[in-house]
Amino acid sequence: QAQQAKFLSDVENELEELAVTIAQAKKMVELIKGAATKEKERVEKLFAEASEVLATFQKEVTGFIEAGERSMLGEAEADLRWKEERRAKLAQCKQNLENVASTDTIYFLQEFQALKVAMEENLSAAPSFQNELNFTKCTQVVGAVKDVLSTACKNQWNHLQGKGIDGLNYQEMEEGLLGQRDQSREGWEDFPPHPHFSSLPHPVAFIIDLDSDTADKFIQLFGTKGAKRVLCPIPYPESPTRFINCEQVLGLNLMNRGNYYWEVELIDGWVSIGVIAEDFDPREAYNRGRLGRNDRSCCLQWNGQNYVAWFGGFESVIQQPFFQTIGVFLEYSEKALTFYGVKDSKMTCLQQLKVSPSTKGKSDPFQNKINHHFGSLFSCKLKPAFFLESVDAHLQIGPLKKDCVSVLKRR
Repeated sequence: QAQQAKFLSDVENELEELAVTIAQAKKMVELIKGAATKEKERVEKLFAEASEVLATFQKEVTGFIEAGERSMLGEAEADLRWKEERRAKLAQCKQNLENVASTDTIYFLQEFQALKVAMEENLSAAPSFQNELNFTKCTQVVGAVKDVLSTACKNQWNHLQGKGIDGLNYQEMEEGLLGQRDQSREGWEDFPPHPHFSSLPHPVAFIIDLDSDTADKFIQLFGTKGAKRVLCPIPYPESPTRFINCEQVLGLNLMNRGNYYWEVELIDGWVSIGVIAEDFDPREAYNRGRLGRNDRSCCLQWNGQNYVAWFGGFESVIQQPFFQTIGVFLEYSEKALTFYGVKDSKMTCLQQLKVSPSTKGKSDPFQNKINHHFGSLFSCKLKPAFFLESVDAHLQIGPLKKDCVSVLKRR
């Protein structure tokens, strides 16, 4: 009986302890449910606010397109009406003249004079359309927003899963930095290894706006991202920074430290992309003023057949296929400028301009010029520079086609 009583007492104690732990478990369940409910409500509210922001942005962009369409259509339709009316008037005057009897000299002279007056009427000014592509850049802007949102969503999801912002967990990231870099090079086979990665400042995605005060009069700007060479000069206002002998334009942005990366779309024609010293004289003669034909600038040129790197008047022909997207990576710490062809998921190194301690420069005039003078370029503040060499040459500064910057960080 004593053992039975003890057993029942133990059972009763166990029941009491279970009752207490069950109560605690119920509280924990309710706490989890309550916290999850509140978190879902907050997330739904934030998503609703984000959707409202996107809806407002969509409304603004759509309105911008419609306003640009109305403005351009008004001018274009007025020009069309004037031309149609002028054609009809000239045709009528010509018909009247042809209908005059050959013996009616006075009437003939009257109709001839009327036709002459119609021919000499002042021509209407052709539509300027200097902001022709202002509203068509909306696709680029919205695409950039989409890419930013996509990258942010991916990074934050990785963060929720306990991973780094590039999709690697912290152990994988540490291993990658310690030497397993080859595992992350898929699609980047032509990316040159960097000997001093651990000491490099992080590169940044460089946002470039074209400076209208530097554009040559034969360069038409489309917003702050597009440029095209035209036949008719554009009446830009006088500016001490404007190029007058070369069809060139600079970016507003200065570079004087750190690392920078940007991409350019080659839409048509012969185009050169590079950098130039801030204090370069824009009134320099054509032979000395072009990108890469002096010691104060360098560039990558597409000449319709090949890519050519230029510096100090020396050139290096590059045997690579055409890439519509060119990536430019400027490293102040390494005094290096690298040009990449970007396509799909790959970046191909086209040319790196950097002083080489090897003997290569002794037999290569281009590298020899780099070895002796390229380093001094980095004592200056530099600006992005663009040379539109052929008529109808056209370029667009675009958003990054992929997350190149994060890969550059890992290199």
